[in-house]
Order: sequence, then C-alpha cells, then structure tokens
Amino acid sequence: MEMPQSLAHAFNTQIDLELESSNAYLQMAAYFEDRSLSGFASWMRVQSEEERVHALKFFDYVLDRGNVVQLGPLPAPAGGFESPADVFAVALEQERRVTQAIGELYQEASAAADAASFPLLQWFLAEQVEEEAAISELLAQLRMIEGNGAALLLLDRELGGRTAGAEGE
Repeated sequence: MEMPQSLAHAFNTQIDLELESSNAYLQMAAYFEDRSLSGFASWMRVQSEEERVHALKFFDYVLDRGNVVQLGPLPAPAGGFESPADVFAVALEQERRVTQAIGELYQEASAAADAASFPLLQWFLAEQVEEEAAISELLAQLRMIEGNGAALLLLDRELGGRTAGAEGE
C-alpha cells in the first residue's frame, strides 16, 4: 500500500539524515584514529555502521510501501574537534536532531492517518532514547576525566570492546 507522496518525501529526507549521521560518525572515528585512541575510533565506526543500517531500514520501508527512494546530497561532516568531549557533544546534538526528525515524521504519518508507519517509527523513537542516553553517559564520563590521560586510556580500552549489534540492532 503506497503512502502519500508527501510522506514518502519525508521518509526520503530521513534516509538522508541517517546517512549524514553515518558520515558524521565516520569523521569522528577519523579524529580518534588520528589521536591513537583506537577504542573510541572503533566505537564510532560501529556507530557509523548502525546509522547506515538505520538508513537502510527506512530505505527498505519506502520501497516495501511501493514508493520511490530518492537520495539527496549529503553535507560534509563537521570536523575540527577540540577534544574527545567535544566530539561526543557534537554526537549528542546529531542524535537530538535525528530524534526530532523522527518525531516530526511520526507527526506527519499521524496527520496522513498512515497507521502502517507507526510500528517502524515507534521502534526508532525507542532506539533514539537509547542512543541519546548512551552518548550522554559517555559525554558525562569524558567531562569527569578531562585532563586525566590515564582515565582516558582506560575508557578508550573499554569502548574498543563494543561490537556491531550491541546497541539494539
């Protein structure tokens, strides 16, 4: 059952935002690799892949509904981070943008009385709660240990243990 074109357009915009998030996390991974913080870099690479998987969930959903996927241009990700805490502050803002966009998409689906979209969007809203909580916690930890290289290396080692699928996939 095809969804209204305006809703399909909104889903396509969400696909772009998820891909933008994937690129942003990959840029963050590069920042950490450049500073020999391979655990942080690995965590960001996993996060990047998770965002790509999210984009593909929306991608497949649009196609399954009989609509056309139209990918748009992606902006270059932000760089020039000042510290690991700065990276996670930017990541938190990115996740908040995604959460807001999914909420708006849910409102659009509601206005279009497109109940078929609700289960997918509810899953994503729950996922965003987890994403924001995880990044908020890491940001708080980084702020606590600021200036303590040994603590930073311990956190780096811990984050290196994250594997794909560990965050709700």
